[in-house]
Amino acid sequence: MIYTVTLNPSIDYIVKMDQLVMGITNRTIGEEYYFGGKGINVSCVLAELELNSTALGFVAGFTGDAIDKGIANSHITTDFIRLRNGVSRINVKIKAGEETEINGQGPDIEEDELDALMGKLDNIRDGDTLILAGSIPNTLPDDVYERMLEKLQHRDLRIVVDATKKLLVNSLKYGPFLIKPNRQELSEIFEVDVKTKEDTIHYAKELQKLGARNVLISLGGEGAILVDENGNIHEAGVINQPVINTVGSGDSMVAGFVAGYEKTKSYPYALTLGSVCGNATAFLPGLATKEKIEELLKIFK
Repeated sequence: MIYTVTLNPSIDYIVKMDQLVMGITNRTIGEEYYFGGKGINVSCVLAELELNSTALGFVAGFTGDAIDKGIANSHITTDFIRLRNGVSRINVKIKAGEETEINGQGPDIEEDELDALMGKLDNIRDGDTLILAGSIPNTLPDDVYERMLEKLQHRDLRIVVDATKKLLVNSLKYGPFLIKPNRQELSEIFEVDVKTKEDTIHYAKELQKLGARNVLISLGGEGAILVDENGNIHEAGVINQPVINTVGSGDSMVAGFVAGYEKTKSYPYALTLGSVCGNATAFLPGLATKEKIEELLKIFK
């Protein structure tokens, strides 16, 4: 089984306007709603690839109800901790020429509620995959990922960590199967300016020295590089289609990589499917769909 963890899920409310004028009533010309959070995005793309996953995390209030019911389907089992207080956050994204985002803080999470989530980890068995994705809400201790990994360190799992800075670096001592920083995050971790392919590969190998087995570096419009646990370097390009939306592309890449490896145990194919899923999301208003993934797989090189 694949488990995803989203500690601060959201409803993303996207409004489209000709222009945003401060101090008056503005009218939209279009609206969209999506259920957000990096782990949830991974589960949703896995479902398009017909892989089952269980979504863990926290939900609260009427927005939490909507998230729970909205993502549950034949391929996604929701097993969220329902918080006593507050509501799951709503993020507002305004597209009016320039893009403006207003992200909610999210509900308070009490210690016993965190303990309840930690208890869910007891259901994870040898051979399962656990994906920790996204930031930690400020109402949780900043070592919560480490607590989870420490609890699971003696099980034979595939651990995937898609997080930034200390969250990522502090997970490396647990030997995650896969991490997915981008080039900017590499620069921030090592406090250098990573620009070239050679620099990217060098610092990916430095992350391996710290414990990561496989390092997948997303390069945006330049594609992606995978440094696998056997020392092999794999590269993937991009597909030339109009980019509509980059939100969730990285999460889609993680989902595709995990699905590709689950199905074939091949790193080149995992990178291919991950790249295709990331591209598919970029070319759609929402996340990658099965139809778009299949279309792009036929033309991806």
